[in-house]
Amino acid sequence: MAAKNDATVLAFEKKLVPSDGYLYGTTWNDRSNLKPLALTPKSVRGTISNRLKPALQNDPLKLNAEVEKPNLQTVDACALAEDQDTLKLSFTLKVLGGVDKPSACNGPNFNASYPGVAQAYIEQEGFTELAKRYAVNIANARYLWRNRVGAEKIEVVVDTGDGEQLVFDAKQFSLRDFNAANMDLQKLAGKIADALCGRLPYLLISVEAYALVGKAQEVYPSEELILGNGKGDKSKILYAVNGTAALHSQKIGNAIRTIDTWYPGHDDGAIGIGPIAIEPYGAVTNLGKAFRTPKDKADFYSLFDRFALGEKLSNKDQEHYVMAVLVRGGVFGQSGKE
Repeated sequence: MAAKNDATVLAFEKKLVPSDGYLYGTTWNDRSNLKPLALTPKSVRGTISNRLKPALQNDPLKLNAEVEKPNLQTVDACALAEDQDTLKLSFTLKVLGGVDKPSACNGPNFNASYPGVAQAYIEQEGFTELAKRYAVNIANARYLWRNRVGAEKIEVVVDTGDGEQLVFDAKQFSLRDFNAANMDLQKLAGKIADALCGRLPYLLISVEAYALVGKAQEVYPSEELILGNGKGDKSKILYAVNGTAALHSQKIGNAIRTIDTWYPGHDDGAIGIGPIAIEPYGAVTNLGKAFRTPKDKADFYSLFDRFALGEKLSNKDQEHYVMAVLVRGGVFGQSGKE
């Protein structure tokens, strides 16, 4: 009888640890003049634009009365100053090794099998495929999210701590695939792979991304989730740290680990969404869809329970996916009642 994953307590620390991203305003041709961007509250009179009930839609008098109502809102906004045309995003990324050792595990079968399986993957693959994909996402500035849209130019400057800066023209790197190849990208990927494999004790990467978006243009920090009943003074609250507009570290981490092209349906032209973030069920929340389901045996848990106990997966892509979820980190224990 095949051994069973018996770990009811099982956790892995994340191996890619991004900081918050801080937003600054500057100019493309003179980046020495740099100022932190602050949030600005606005109170505006909006229009009624939501979908109305049929009784209101079909009665012109009631419809006029409804749209005449003031839709008063106070929101946070963030924009470059009138003499600034460039957004700078700055953050750091720490890369750690030790994915072959869970941070917590109580399963004897798991502990007897998993370290050897993980070390075999490291020896055979050296994390080169995952490291290249992470490096491409650093170079293409995916972490700018909405700020990337409509930018005339984007330049990424990466410092890996060895005194040499790597400079990337972000628009030369696709958001749809990971086929790019140049010397600087290989250097960056090699450093990341060395850290994930444990050949470096850790790697600290500093990233500065410059986006030419236009003078006084609006920029987009992270939006804060409004908890409770949502009846605060503002209907939209943006994220800032000590007065400087910022992106959540979680949002930067999500962009860097958007490397999953191995999920079922990726090659289906009708779906056409490209890489998705590494998640146990392949969740894409803005589509309300899980691309990796237990029914298809494509979710992390279905693959991991076999892989961790030494069973061969059907292809190398499945192993890359499992290891990428472990690099992401999380709590993966199963119920002891089953």
